[in-house]
Amino acid sequence: MYRWTLGLGILLSALFWIRHSRRETRLLWIYLAALFGAFAGAKAVYWAAEGFLQLNAPDRWLQWATGKSVLGALLGGYVSVELMKRSLKYPHATGDLFAATVPLGIALGRLGCWSAGCCQGQVCQPAWYTLVDAHGHHRWPSVPLELGFNLLAVGAFGLLRRLQGLPGQHFHLYLIGYGCFRFLHETVRDTPRLMGQVSGYQIVCLILVVIGVVGFELRRGRIHSRP
Repeated sequence: MYRWTLGLGILLSALFWIRHSRRETRLLWIYLAALFGAFAGAKAVYWAAEGFLQLNAPDRWLQWATGKSVLGALLGGYVSVELMKRSLKYPHATGDLFAATVPLGIALGRLGCWSAGCCQGQVCQPAWYTLVDAHGHHRWPSVPLELGFNLLAVGAFGLLRRLQGLPGQHFHLYLIGYGCFRFLHETVRDTPRLMGQVSGYQIVCLILVVIGVVGFELRRGRIHSRP
């Protein structure tokens, strides 16, 4: 199911961007750059955060082939878009368009994670909210919470678009919001710790929050400086 939900997310985002690129062809190149950067970033951050720990594992090739990170996809996609916009000399904000599709794509991906039993939370005491894994262990419901956060983001950005609120800032808000949420959520996810209790993914969370805050302030400054 995971591959189908991932494919559906890419298909929906592609249709959305193809529709918008009819009025500006450069938008299609920006979308393709985002897609390439997202895949490259997803692999690179997975490798840096936990993939290298599998160096001696018998199934390392399978893990390296399937392992990827949403945080890396956001980071790689953001950097690729900014580079492509510079190379195309595209001066307008594109973050609101990405905020309209990225949370939905991640939510679809989390449905695939739920089905595949990956990206689990830590083992904990049985409770009404815990999930039972394939080995019978009760775990923190990390995937449903990630799914819920992104569905809320879909609704929030839909409302902002309808109200025309904070134009040009939606993706910055998503980076800040998801970065903060994921930083805290990492404390109960079953991911390797690289420095004490800090995971590599938490470091990437902080980078995303900084990018979001700096981008938000720079955009606000440009808007206020307009005559």
